[in-house]
Amino acid sequence: MSGVSCPSSVSSAMPKDLRPHGYNQHQASKRGTCSCFQMPLHYPRYKKSDYETMPEWRLDCLLKEYGLPAIGDANQKRKFAMGAFLWPSENE
Repeated sequence: MSGVSCPSSVSSAMPKDLRPHGYNQHQASKRGTCSCFQMPLHYPRYKKSDYETMPEWRLDCLLKEYGLPAIGDANQKRKFAMGAFLWPSENE
């Protein structure tokens, strides 16, 4: 879904274990003057079970954060995210 924004109020309300690694650094850089895109330093630390229960808006934010397309329905986005971020042994 294009045009989806991820308000910081929604992200800050998420439990810390569901926030992507580097979240605090990203929030700090948003307050700075840098307007260039920066790729996150680490892959997300989600498990397969996290992706399976992740709401669609969070999948959209995650894919957008990594510059990946967020197209299709929620199940297609889940499969894409698991294929992109999980090691093959974790995806079984």
